[in-house]
Amino acid sequence: MSYRQLHFICLDGDNHQVVQILRTRYKKTLLKYFGRFSLQARANVKTVTMDLNFYYQDIVRACFPNAQIVIDRFHMIQMLMRSFNSLRVQVMKTFDKRSRQYQLLKSPWKLYLKKFDELEKVHPHYNWHYKDYLTQAQVVTEGINTSTTLENSYNLMQSFIQAVETGN
Repeated sequence: MSYRQLHFICLDGDNHQVVQILRTRYKKTLLKYFGRFSLQARANVKTVTMDLNFYYQDIVRACFPNAQIVIDRFHMIQMLMRSFNSLRVQVMKTFDKRSRQYQLLKSPWKLYLKKFDELEKVHPHYNWHYKDYLTQAQVVTEGINTSTTLENSYNLMQSFIQAVETGN
C-alpha cells in the first residue's frame, strides 16, 4: 500500500534555512525530538511560527514554555479565504437559483478570491448568466452588495491580504 507521507520541516525563522526534517508529524515524534534539547535552550525560544495543525499548539506549550505562537501568513490568508468563500455560498443559497444575485455569486466565484486591484475594471464582458455587460470589478461589487455581512467580510479579507503583503 502506498500513501503520501507528511513530513515535519523545522526552519530557522531568521534565515529560513532548514534545521531538521522529521519523517512524521506525529505528536510523540515531535515531543521526543524537541525533548532532546535542554529546558534552558527551549526556554530561550521566543517565537514559533506554525501552520494550523490542531495539536502543534500543545507541542509548543509543552516544549517551549516562553514562546509566542505565530500562525504563518499563508495559512492565515488561506483560512480567511475559505471562510469568506463559505459565507459567499451561504448568502448565495438565500436567493432563487434563477435570480441575478444568485448568478453573480455563483458562476464567477473565483473573482471573489482575487485581489480587487487585479480585477478588470475597464473592459466589460457579456455574461449570459446575468444577461449583462460587466467588468470583473462590477461583478464582484454588485455581488458583495447583496449582503452587508458579505460586503464587510470581503472588505476585511482584502484589507488583511494587503496588510500581510505590505508588512503592515
